[in-house]
Amino acid sequence: MFFILATQWITLLASRLLRFLKNNEGASGIEYALIAGMVAVAIAAFVPDISSAITNTFTTLQGALEGDTTAAAPSGGS
Repeated sequence: MFFILATQWITLLASRLLRFLKNNEGASGIEYALIAGMVAVAIAAFVPDISSAITNTFTTLQGALEGDTTAAAPSGGS
């Protein structure tokens, strides 16, 4: 009896793991974000005026992700 229950439990976990690994919802959103980041880096490399604005934006995003409230605050206007 125990062997049957253990086998069913392992089969259930294996099927859930395979379903999780096959699920690729949201992958396209991540891919678009990576492409946008690469475009921003390319623009920053070739256009010096935009470079500082993009650097400030990424610094603000990094601060927000790390929980730094001073870096995540807006710069105050243009």
